[in-house]
Amino acid sequence: MNIEFFKYQGTGNDFVILDNRNEQYNGLTTQQIRFMCDRRFGIGADGLMLLNLLKGYDFEMKYYNADGSESTMCGNGGRCLVKFANDMGIKKPHYTFLAIDGPHEASFANNDWVRLKMKDVNEMDEDDGNCIVDTGSPHYVKIVNDVKKYNVFEEGKQIRYSKKFKEEGINVNFVEIEHGHIYVRTYERGVENETFSCGTGVTASALACAHNTGFNKVQVETLGGHLAVEFQKDEKDHFSDIWLCGPATYVYKGEIEI
Repeated sequence: MNIEFFKYQGTGNDFVILDNRNEQYNGLTTQQIRFMCDRRFGIGADGLMLLNLLKGYDFEMKYYNADGSESTMCGNGGRCLVKFANDMGIKKPHYTFLAIDGPHEASFANNDWVRLKMKDVNEMDEDDGNCIVDTGSPHYVKIVNDVKKYNVFEEGKQIRYSKKFKEEGINVNFVEIEHGHIYVRTYERGVENETFSCGTGVTASALACAHNTGFNKVQVETLGGHLAVEFQKDEKDHFSDIWLCGPATYVYKGEIEI
């Protein structure tokens, strides 16, 4: 089968995107998705997304990890899919789409960033002083010093496969609080490595760091660039109106035989 693909990235978190509005890619196998995401033998990406039609929404987002498994929500992926939908002619001032964790809203900011509304967060769990937050995907947030020199791969893998998180595991974020912003590095399950950026992880890290502050916006730096997380927080530490904001960039398109 010959497939036309599109490559997009959001702060270095990169994705293969397929236009599946005619449902021609519904039968993709785990092995085929894994092959396309392979950086040596395929196209190379942190994940693969399908742009689907769905009644009542502008589109549906179907997301797969680089290992071929269907994933939970991907924040940077959602922002890139909005940009792709716009590039494919679905032009709206305000988007509504359905992902695996439910409905989402999105729009373009004046600086061409994509603003993506995330699910509300009404609780955070603690583990030895660290936060566990579900922002559409489960995340472990650990505050560390000198995060740029931290061994994210080894430390992240150890936590990700910890027995306390059972078979499904957890994404792991290492965060350093710097002057005026936070710096986040993430080990992602499904990729089984550090990625340049993780949207749900950035969101989880921002909320965890704002847990005991009055802030309603957090500036975030990742290996792949700058993002921002905006939100409202009540006196019970319930977070709502959460928006993940950042760039989403077209890279190239091509064809691949699978």
